[in-house]
Amino acid sequence: MKPRFLQLLPILPLALGLSACSLLPKVGPDYQPAPPAVAPAWNAPLPHGGDPVALADWWRQLDDPALAQLLSATEAASPSLPQAAARIAQAQSELTTANANQRPSLDLSGTTKRAAFSYGSPTSFQTTRQASLMSSWELDLFGGLARAEEASQARLNASQARWHEARVSLAAETASTYLQLRLTERQRARAQAEADSLAQSAQLQAHLYQAGLASPDQAALAQAQANDAQDRLATLQASHAQQLKALVALSDLDENALRALLAPGQGHFPAPRHFALPPLPAQLLAQRPDVAAAERDVAAASAAIGQAQAARYPRLTLSGFFSPTLLNTDGNLIRAQTWSIGPGISLPIFDGGRIQANVDAARAQYTAAAASYRQKVRDAVSEVEQALVRLDAARSRQQAIAQSVSNYQRAFQAAQERQRLGLASPLELEDSRRTWLAADLNLAAVEHERMAAWIALYRALGGGWNTTAPAPVAPVATAPLASGDAE
Repeated sequence: MKPRFLQLLPILPLALGLSACSLLPKVGPDYQPAPPAVAPAWNAPLPHGGDPVALADWWRQLDDPALAQLLSATEAASPSLPQAAARIAQAQSELTTANANQRPSLDLSGTTKRAAFSYGSPTSFQTTRQASLMSSWELDLFGGLARAEEASQARLNASQARWHEARVSLAAETASTYLQLRLTERQRARAQAEADSLAQSAQLQAHLYQAGLASPDQAALAQAQANDAQDRLATLQASHAQQLKALVALSDLDENALRALLAPGQGHFPAPRHFALPPLPAQLLAQRPDVAAAERDVAAASAAIGQAQAARYPRLTLSGFFSPTLLNTDGNLIRAQTWSIGPGISLPIFDGGRIQANVDAARAQYTAAAASYRQKVRDAVSEVEQALVRLDAARSRQQAIAQSVSNYQRAFQAAQERQRLGLASPLELEDSRRTWLAADLNLAAVEHERMAAWIALYRALGGGWNTTAPAPVAPVATAPLASGDAE
């Protein structure tokens, strides 16, 4: 005959079915995605489809091998990515725990003991062998455990999105530092040419002064200008060294190796391709990892309200215990079995307001998370619009300044010809050269601004956009982003 404990086992599937099909609704609000004015639903794709390889490929469209290698090295050396990955692992563990809390637990234990005793008679020896099988299962009558699982799943999604955010932010920071270094290289080259020109002018003025053909103030002014140029050159050299150190810190590359990597493209800006954006940037904002993470924070806070409310209601636990025992006393065997099975219920009667305080705190957390999400969306829209304005302004300025540089260059070439024919002095030639150099510096600055705005747009859109997807062309962003853009 089966032990009565085993006879009761068939009722366990019935209890499971009753729990799964409980007619009692889950307490707490069912999460409804917040309808901000612009952002679409959470299930929009992450940047680059969430594929780390695709992020690197996206930057390779700039046709700058040094930047691509630098981004790979920076990602490998960054401490922020392992930290974000650790938060994902922690969130995954919390989700596993929340899942396990909704299922029965089963524990097995066993003991063996040897004892001796006597009561004024020869000593007796007893060996006890005992096994225990224990099971416990809380039936989720009011959905508190399910709400805990919802919250854990939302936190996992948020941590995954923040890992992508860390990668996008790191890539943008590296690209911006790299771009600033390339600008400094161009500025340094022009400053060197200007310093050489001013030194030549100062020498010519000194000769004219010695010959009595120039006043002392003209010679002193020319020398002062040459000294100022040397000071500007030294400042740029120091700035370049600092930017190089910053890239070393970001990438963890040896400085000599980094110099060798950067040498072939000195003073050269990356050249982005044409791109097209939908007229409403909001269509792309859902892929921003920070917006996605903020939305998942709202979902987690919503589920936490139900989790806190469930503590008000009865908790029903089904537990069971089965323990066979074998006693051996001086060769006499005794077998015994102990078992129990049954439900247990607990209901809070008086807690001093603790449960209500937890519910109020959960509601306040939800309100704060929802407000933070709405602010994230507004910030995202603003950042995209500002980046597009910067792009358009830089494009317009670049066209005008490029024409100006071309004219100044022709003027310098004409001055060279006049000086060769004896119709212009060397001082006039150097003045024309420096005017051309100053215009070229302005062109470098606006090209840098245009590329910086492009990087800002990349970051504002949460990691770029799909350049191959058909989309209406926005008038703001249809022109090449820098001289030499790919056609």
